[in-house]
Amino acid sequence: MNWSETWIWKMNIILMGYRGTGKSVLSRLLAASLGCERYSLDEWIVREAGKPIPEIVELWGWDRFREIERTVVEKVSALARDAVVDCGGGVVLDDRNVADLKRNGKVVLLTADTEIILRRIGRDANRPSLKKGMSFEEEQRQILAEREPKYRAVADCSFDTSRAKPRETAKDIIEHFQKEGWL
Repeated sequence: MNWSETWIWKMNIILMGYRGTGKSVLSRLLAASLGCERYSLDEWIVREAGKPIPEIVELWGWDRFREIERTVVEKVSALARDAVVDCGGGVVLDDRNVADLKRNGKVVLLTADTEIILRRIGRDANRPSLKKGMSFEEEQRQILAEREPKYRAVADCSFDTSRAKPRETAKDIIEHFQKEGWL
């Protein structure tokens, strides 16, 4: 499906949601289908810091990671036009990030059942612990519960990726944007 020949862009598609909801996969599919640029905030953070995310967090901590993320959001928000932006799960923690991203885009919240998220991210070494002293499952459940209201508050629309195939979800997102007059 190549929608870029059919639809006229009007804004960025901003993908937000918790770890393991499919932001990276869907951003690639959407950008390919729409024939547009894709900006991955996590990839930009790695380039900016010159280190992988687990190393950034281990060496400098989450506060420094969030500072780098803030700088990257400012840069990407200034550059991205008619693009897909793939956000890290914690971008929603800083209201300035959300304001910058929403200035030229609509936020698509990606969700999934907690059990599916746990299965998807359980063995991923590129996702450092967010809180110390908790089991992996406890940590994910707690952080997800804390962030859920923030995600919902900023979302312009929401798609559950629990059972749908990524291509189906990408198609649904494009059709939703077209129906709303955003594409």
